[in-house]
Amino acid sequence: MIIVDTITKSYGDKVAVDSLSFTVHPGVITGFLGPNGAGKSTTMRVIMGLDSPTSGHATVNGKSLADHRAPLHEVGALLEAKAIHPGRSAYDHLSALAATNGIPDRRVREVLDIVGLSSVAKKRAGAFSLGMGQRLGIAGALLGDPDTIILDEPVNGLDPEGIVWIRNLLKDLADQGRTVFVSSHLISEMGLMAEHLIVVGRGKLIADTSVDELRHMAVDDSVEVDTPDPPGLTRVLLGDGVAIDTTDRPHVLRVTGLPAATIGDRAFAAGIPLHSLIPREASLEEAFMRLTHDAVEYQPVAA
Repeated sequence: MIIVDTITKSYGDKVAVDSLSFTVHPGVITGFLGPNGAGKSTTMRVIMGLDSPTSGHATVNGKSLADHRAPLHEVGALLEAKAIHPGRSAYDHLSALAATNGIPDRRVREVLDIVGLSSVAKKRAGAFSLGMGQRLGIAGALLGDPDTIILDEPVNGLDPEGIVWIRNLLKDLADQGRTVFVSSHLISEMGLMAEHLIVVGRGKLIADTSVDELRHMAVDDSVEVDTPDPPGLTRVLLGDGVAIDTTDRPHVLRVTGLPAATIGDRAFAAGIPLHSLIPREASLEEAFMRLTHDAVEYQPVAA
């Protein structure tokens, strides 16, 4: 379990993280979302003990990471895929980590198999593609067989097969009861991977919620209706709080302010045929954009 307790981190006059608190529970994948400059990477660095907070504290399994006797056995992290010596092979990189943490060499071979790098284990890491570097970083995170996994943008550089692989790997780890904390800019991918979300903006907590609840925060209550009689349907639906718009498809109207069941009932009573009646759901991207609109630090200027 990861507990972030009222962390503030300032760099001079710049407040990167502002009184941030949340808990990451074991057994679920928790996604960490926010616009650029929201404080995600800084928060992860504070959890890992790489940055000291200005105030507040973070614990992993009840202690700060520095207080654990064998940190690599407690937390496996990937914060920067290229944080490796380019002249070392993948095998030598992991062997060095293993040797300094009392991890047997057989575990090196195991994690190379897990991430699919066994065939290039002797290849210099500096020649790896971004995706291969991500896989090597994930191997390092798994090396100590930790109960807590922290990954910052792990799908960067991965091809579609690799994205499915990391998604399934993290689900397996969570199913084993481990704590899995993952940041990503790919909101749709996070919707497929995570069960719970922590959303931050300008260093502050915006939402601590499930994926489904986040979608419901931005519910689009419009209904698309396909009818051969748009004028007739418009007459029976119009009223206080109801808006009806045409679309770029013939005979399809977008109705806002009435549930689909009411639209269907009124059309049936008036003898107006309907070919389809489709409530429109907000995507996770739409929900995220609406939720973080006021927290975006870098806004483009309209031409």
